[in-house]
Amino acid sequence: MNSERANPLDVVRSLLFYVVFYPGTIVMVTACFVGSLFGEESLRRAVRGWGLFHRWCARWLLGIRLVIEGELPNEGVLVAIKHESFYEAIDLPAQMQRPAPFPKAELAEIPGWGWALRRYGAVVVERGEGAKALRTMVSSARGLAAQGRPLAIFPEGTRVKTGERPPLQSGFAGLYKLLGLPVVPVAVDSGRLYHRRWKKPGTITLRVGERIAPGLPRDEVEARVHAAINALNI
Repeated sequence: MNSERANPLDVVRSLLFYVVFYPGTIVMVTACFVGSLFGEESLRRAVRGWGLFHRWCARWLLGIRLVIEGELPNEGVLVAIKHESFYEAIDLPAQMQRPAPFPKAELAEIPGWGWALRRYGAVVVERGEGAKALRTMVSSARGLAAQGRPLAIFPEGTRVKTGERPPLQSGFAGLYKLLGLPVVPVAVDSGRLYHRRWKKPGTITLRVGERIAPGLPRDEVEARVHAAINALNI
């Protein structure tokens, strides 16, 4: 289970991380906006730079190392990732080349930020909007996958505590069926270390599971993805 209890050194490390990472993020976000004016590639490089900056801060200020077991894809497939903390979300652009995320619609509505997000290339999730929203998402996802961009999704729908294994959201099966793409499941154990407040040193593991072919029955693909993304959930 997650715990916010921390020793004094963890508190000092975390405070130093906040002092460096968040002001640095303001600079990086500004760079993203500027980069977006010069085209999508400049924007994507700036976003990747932010992910690498976060990884550097986590490694050298928090003492958190990242180990990736297996090979993450850099092609148009559906990447289903366990979501235990903000670590894997922020690190995403550093893990793969030009990943296309599935942000909530609220983020796409933030002035300026939403414009940059859409320019970067993302599949905006309109929850509760029914079949029309799903068709829009599928159309957007197909276009991004055709560009060779991995589609990165958190199939559980939200962050979960270490040790929890909630069922996959129903939207995942719909995307899998309609897109007709292979799925690469990824297990993550970041919740042990990367807490909301006081973070702890150690090693975070991303374990890339066996690629799952398209066209499987819903029960089978959900069971296989669920098992694979929870492979580190001991």
